[in-house]
Amino acid sequence: MRGVVYRGPRHVEVVDDLPMPRLESERDAVVRVTRAAICGSDLHPYRGEMPGFAPGTVLGHEFAGVVTERGSQVPYAVGDRVVASYLIGCGRCPRCARGWHYHCPSATLFGYSTVVGDAVAGGQAEYVRVPFADVVLGPVPAAVTDEQALFAADVLATAHAAVTDAHVGPGRLVGVVGAGPVGLMAALCAAELGATVVVCDVDPARRERAGALVPTVVEPGRFAATMARTRGRDEAAVVIEAVGSGAALACAVDAAGPRGTVLVVGAHGVDVAFPAGRAFVQELTLRFAVGDPIRSRDPVMALLRTGRVDPSVLVSHRLPLTEAARGYELFDTRVADKVILMPSADPC
Repeated sequence: MRGVVYRGPRHVEVVDDLPMPRLESERDAVVRVTRAAICGSDLHPYRGEMPGFAPGTVLGHEFAGVVTERGSQVPYAVGDRVVASYLIGCGRCPRCARGWHYHCPSATLFGYSTVVGDAVAGGQAEYVRVPFADVVLGPVPAAVTDEQALFAADVLATAHAAVTDAHVGPGRLVGVVGAGPVGLMAALCAAELGATVVVCDVDPARRERAGALVPTVVEPGRFAATMARTRGRDEAAVVIEAVGSGAALACAVDAAGPRGTVLVVGAHGVDVAFPAGRAFVQELTLRFAVGDPIRSRDPVMALLRTGRVDPSVLVSHRLPLTEAARGYELFDTRVADKVILMPSADPC
């Protein structure tokens, strides 16, 4: 079997002789992957920012495909189209019952070594074993392509968590720090709910691309002033931090305004300095949201099925799986916005 393997910082390799996945539990399924994606979170190990990340890890936590094998407790038939949550949870413990799948004692991530829980091979491969498949897998409606569905695995689910946890609705002002895939999906979700949206990013090319989707896009130095001018009656604005850096967090705090809310979905892997003085004076609410595709699967899939949000507009490159190393390079250097990998040529 072919798959994308991490060898070390900025070194991934497509390997042709990986062992075929097999069922290990009655709650397992094996999925033939039709579409996978490279996520911004994949860049952390790729760049060497996670020293304990194990070489030999099969990468990838965003994928959709077709069931080829199933355990007796998996409610899907062979041939069913499915999308996997990037997050693996048992679905039966007290925390899962509360919708806290990320805090499940069995929680782990596809293709992310032992960063969270036990290692599970990822979906940038021709086939993948899915633990707790009765919970982790979701059905893909006929009206949704596999490419669209894989955004429900992470990016769109995380963006959806940002706007719902911040109670975004009509008339709200929402700022977004970071015009990457998660940030732009958060912006589109907020706009779909009737909010006024302002996006900022340090990269001129990303600002230009974001401008095709969002009316107001500025550089970080103009973000706070633009938010202040746009605030109107919505004094308590929402700012979504979708980068995961100290500078982005400071930018979000600076722009939030009195009694605003800063909602952090950018992946913070290390501690950063926090402008507590500014946050205190403004009486800000600060919260972090990882995103839970299991909990938010139904509303996210409804956005896709009805066409209210189409994440395909983010895709800049579609490559065969054999060109995964090039895909990582393109994404790492920001030449690409979102890279889709195609293990098979099936029309999906």
